[in-house]
Amino acid sequence: MDHLTLATLRDRHPAWRLLASPHAPLVASFLHRVFVLPNVRTMPEADLAEALEDELFALREQLGADAYPKRAQDYLNDWASPDKGWLRKFYKPGTDEAQFDLTPATEKAIAWLTSLTERAFVGTESRLLTLFSLLEQISAGTEADPIKRVAELQRKRDEIDTEIQRVLAGDVALLDETAVKDRFQQFQQLARELLADFREVEFNFRQLDRKVREKIALWEGSKGALLDEIMGERDAIGDSDQGRSFRAFWDFLMSSRRQDELSQRLDEVLSLPPVAALKPEPRLRRVHHDWLEAGEHTQRTVAQLSQQLRRFLDDRAFLENRRILDLLHGIESKALAVREAPPREPLIEIDDMAADITLPLERPLFTPAPKPRLASVELLAGNDELDTARLFDQTVVDKARLGTAIQHALRGQGQITLQALLQATPLQQGLAELVAYLELAHKDAASGALGDSWKAVVDESVQEPIRWVACDGQGEPVERQARLPRVIFSR
Repeated sequence: MDHLTLATLRDRHPAWRLLASPHAPLVASFLHRVFVLPNVRTMPEADLAEALEDELFALREQLGADAYPKRAQDYLNDWASPDKGWLRKFYKPGTDEAQFDLTPATEKAIAWLTSLTERAFVGTESRLLTLFSLLEQISAGTEADPIKRVAELQRKRDEIDTEIQRVLAGDVALLDETAVKDRFQQFQQLARELLADFREVEFNFRQLDRKVREKIALWEGSKGALLDEIMGERDAIGDSDQGRSFRAFWDFLMSSRRQDELSQRLDEVLSLPPVAALKPEPRLRRVHHDWLEAGEHTQRTVAQLSQQLRRFLDDRAFLENRRILDLLHGIESKALAVREAPPREPLIEIDDMAADITLPLERPLFTPAPKPRLASVELLAGNDELDTARLFDQTVVDKARLGTAIQHALRGQGQITLQALLQATPLQQGLAELVAYLELAHKDAASGALGDSWKAVVDESVQEPIRWVACDGQGEPVERQARLPRVIFSR
């Protein structure tokens, strides 16, 4: 509030210029009647000019023929000029008829002029209660200590229980007429201010769009960096305090239950005798519908700005592609000019290079190596004579047969462990066949799937015993056992 800042606002701010204008009564009264009172967001130029002509005709009948001598169209263009800024003149996509809308500065000036009128009743209790309630919500919403929060909730519960008992006992406390008028005036003021806030939110979105277009026009870097900068600013407005607050308001109001509750409570309040004595505006009964209409208009404006920005970027891309084609044509024409007499020295040198490209899906997933458990057993030298001819015996395990056994086992169930599979289909070739099963399982776990019919998973955290019957050196049956991680086959 220093002198220099106020002097600058007096010269440049549209609201101050409106209040200082000799035509301020005409501008404020007409725009308030046409835009603010009926909550009109935009109006075609022909309808607005016709309404202003009627207003000017009535004023000339009262003040004389020399009052406001210009045509209505001239006044509208003058109010929408950059040096005034009281109206916003624009064209909707696909139409050639101008549209007009109020600027946030004009609505602020009109709201201030409305507050200058004397009020028969000025309430202060409701505003104090509102301030106290806001502080209570902030304190409760930022309390991180669970014990304090539970204590506060219990205190509220005790107060509600006490009030319930008092009401059941017949002691019903009602608001007097003064309290009702006080709270209703506070509601009226907040409802009007909320409608005015929508224009300011919409104006901020347009300012952002204008800055983005200026940045695109002056950008000299890469297109990827430009898009990253634009999307960052577009997300910044949505993630700002204003954007999050508007989104929370919109989600709250879009609830059909909330709309029905608002309609019911408005009907109840407006039917009270103290409220009817204040003669509220008729449109106050459907103020929540005005909020919805204003919010939808703001949403549509943001969507239109996004579409226009996309077309603007497409135009920039077209110009960039055209510039590249011009450069290519220039290179071709210069190459044809030197075709008959090529220069002896090299024109340009390009280093030999190659990009090392590795696609993400070509990289195998990390497979932790199993941790073997080594038993500390002392090895003793034996004196038995072994038949070395057995070392040269080869046992061929048919892996196709093992795969078929797995498929048959999975026909009646979704998955089966190797232990359960070998209990149903015992090993025929002993340890060699068991190793073949493990080879199939580990090959499938490493590659993702061995076939289209089944797959395997190895769980290193669980150890399972596998038993089978083999023959010893004398040909006698003997039971063998191995402990290994759980192997699960599934479809």
